[in-house]
Amino acid sequence: MTDRALTLEILTDRGFTGFVPFSELPEAGVPLDAGIYVVVRPDVSAPEFLPLSPAGHFQGRDPSVSRDTLAEAWAGGAMVLYVGKATTGRSGRRGLRKRLDEYRRHGAGEAVGHWGGRYVWQLADSGSLLVGWLSTPERDPGDAEAQLIAEFIGVHGKRPFANRNRGRLIK
Repeated sequence: MTDRALTLEILTDRGFTGFVPFSELPEAGVPLDAGIYVVVRPDVSAPEFLPLSPAGHFQGRDPSVSRDTLAEAWAGGAMVLYVGKATTGRSGRRGLRKRLDEYRRHGAGEAVGHWGGRYVWQLADSGSLLVGWLSTPERDPGDAEAQLIAEFIGVHGKRPFANRNRGRLIK
């Protein structure tokens, strides 16, 4: 745990790679491994929130929330907006590439099951957000996700903007 904000430099030093816009994910060489990922907004100025989310309506649910809800969730000064995890699943065919593709497609308006992190799509500048990832072959991605969220909370006093839970409880 640290008392320093998670920056691109710190995340890179910890082994995160990628840091590409969502639109570039299909060609970015995202690994098939289990791991964790972050959505980063390099511009830490106050955001503009859209009244409606352009994200897909999965199972008929509107992903939009009020501007007040978004403003309350905002962690001022933070670059990291969301921390997610990707397991390989029972079949071993899921992983980071599949999970991030689902996230990208959800934001592009498809009815895809990636409800977590949906707040990022109501940012007017969501097209400039960057996605970085870290394979965790020796570690459970749920534990890695929970630890990074806990670290963020330790610095900012709240969860990352688009994380609506704290991840798995750390043992």
